[in-house]
Amino acid sequence: MNERDMSLMDHIAELRRRILIIVVFFAIALVVGFFLATPMITYLQGAPTAQDLPMNAFKLTDPLRVYMTFAFTSAFILVFPIILYQLWAFVSPGLHENERKATLAYIPIAFFLFLGGLSFAYFILFPFLIQFIGGLAERLHINELYGINEYFTFLFQITMPFGVLFQLPVVVMFLTRLGIVTPEFLRSVRKYAFFVLLVVAGFITPPELISHLMVTVPLLLLYEFSIWVSHLTYRKVQKLEKLRQEEYRQEEG
Repeated sequence: MNERDMSLMDHIAELRRRILIIVVFFAIALVVGFFLATPMITYLQGAPTAQDLPMNAFKLTDPLRVYMTFAFTSAFILVFPIILYQLWAFVSPGLHENERKATLAYIPIAFFLFLGGLSFAYFILFPFLIQFIGGLAERLHINELYGINEYFTFLFQITMPFGVLFQLPVVVMFLTRLGIVTPEFLRSVRKYAFFVLLVVAGFITPPELISHLMVTVPLLLLYEFSIWVSHLTYRKVQKLEKLRQEEYRQEEG
């Protein structure tokens, strides 16, 4: 059925079906996550950033909370491509055939960018923050005694937002393909976007200049890269539109 022929109730029914599919796959991924949680926790406890940190359980429920957090996070990462595909499948009826094929290719790109964001935050940013916090505690003569739940909560607070923020080029590419944004628009709102990214970086990092710059600079570069991606996508859209108009003229002639 074409999207133009679908009523509001049809759209709601289709959205409900897509959400149900995601829920089913998430439930399956959660079962897998229960098996992955223990080896992941063990591996991260033995990582260089955690080896010198004494981890304790300050509440009886801390081990269970950490285990469940890893299980749900693992399930989300596993089902992330499914979420992207279902989102694409929901909007694809309103796209032309060439647009469907082009936007479908965004799914693996988005997934690898998500993993890239997690990797950047864990391997580059997180060790620096741990070192900074440890050095600050030493200068203030504070005895470090961390809870395992607090450690992994802080880890997820740093890494997961970067997985989402690294989706910016794909989102811009998709919106440009749909004609919602243009490179000119992104350039015109650059200063406002930079301000928003500065605020986001302030929420993610502690109040310290170096760590703030380590987050802010990649985000600003990511926005500039998104403008370039939008420019390339916009040129392709214009070429396709010209070809479509020429084909239409030939048919009319």
